Amino acid sequence: MKYTKEEVIQFVSEEDVKFIRLAFCDVLGKQKNISIMPDELKRAFEFGIAIDASAVDGFGGDVYSDLLLHPDPDTLSILPWRPEHGRVVRMFCTVTYPDGRIFENDTRSILKKAIDEANKAGYEFYFGAEAEFYLFKLDEEGEPTKIPYDKAGYMDVAIADKGENVRREICLTLEQMGIHPESSHHEEGPGQNEIDFRYSDALSAADNTITFATVVGAVAGRNGLYADFSPKPLSDKPGNGLHINMSVKGKDGSSPMTSMIAGVLNHISEMTAFLNPTDSSYERLGSDKAPKFISWSSENRSQLVRIPAAFGEYKRAELRSPDPAANPYLAFALLIYAGLDGIQKCTELPRPANINLYKADEKTLAEYKRLPQSREEAIKIAKNSDFIKEHLPEIMIKTYCK
Repeated sequence: MKYTKEEVIQFVSEEDVKFIRLAFCDVLGKQKNISIMPDELKRAFEFGIAIDASAVDGFGGDVYSDLLLHPDPDTLSILPWRPEHGRVVRMFCTVTYPDGRIFENDTRSILKKAIDEANKAGYEFYFGAEAEFYLFKLDEEGEPTKIPYDKAGYMDVAIADKGENVRREICLTLEQMGIHPESSHHEEGPGQNEIDFRYSDALSAADNTITFATVVGAVAGRNGLYADFSPKPLSDKPGNGLHINMSVKGKDGSSPMTSMIAGVLNHISEMTAFLNPTDSSYERLGSDKAPKFISWSSENRSQLVRIPAAFGEYKRAELRSPDPAANPYLAFALLIYAGLDGIQKCTELPRPANINLYKADEKTLAEYKRLPQSREEAIKIAKNSDFIKEHLPEIMIKTYCK
């Protein structure tokens, strides 16, 4: 639901709201927030709320440390897990310097810029996320363990699947916040779960991905569990992926899907440091349906890009390499730029890899380029990429590539 500033102020006054959380992300995609009281809301909208940027990863040093948060009224949402009396609401924010300039490392603003450039070129991109996570038990002191909540497998049902009620609670909470899950199920790993979203515009999809992680963590904690989104929580079990579904529509009614996919394939190695930003990200790639090669197909899940069986508006491309350590604002921005590059250059797709790359022989595999095999390799490629330098600020590149 879209709100104006005046409507937000009225809502806060009439609905017993006592705390307003102003949310933003650091450069690595970790959500941060500061809470203000209702009396401060008008000031927040007019002038912004100051934060100490020196304490936030990638947000500046001790000398130039003041930045301002400007709440986006469109993103107003009640936090359903907080008390009914004395409600808590949340809004995502734009981060600026005191003089009003957009802060270069505000990743939400980086995505908004990518969306604007795509719109100027005559295209709109849509995204849907498929986020995987593990549910682990807590020890006697409430600290996370590596003991899975259950031993169920792919799409198992209760009683083997103990996460069924937890996923139900997550989905109902998301619906209360205006986010619409498409499906949920147990994944292959013990205690591993997946919840998929209906596609939406790029900015809403990124906001929803950040919100999703917060909701999962809150609901898991309420059930005496810990939700682990790291790329490889258990060394001998499947890792967690952040499968990204994307599609594009031209304002002229066209749907240049193949050129978009070709652009993504052309730039995927340059983007990998941002889509897979941790050392453990590379422990996941190449096993348990996580891709290792730059390829596409509609046939199987061993590919980097898969075209799922769908029709009409649900037709999309699924990118399978990213993991939940990625900042979705950065990920979606880079995918827009890569897809747009493919469209504008009318890039042609290579032939599909309609084979199982996990079982192919070395001669067959030699025909395909590999994704970066380590974070060090991915960083080296990103540092030398004109594509990355063109679309991300230098300070952002240094943060990810140090």
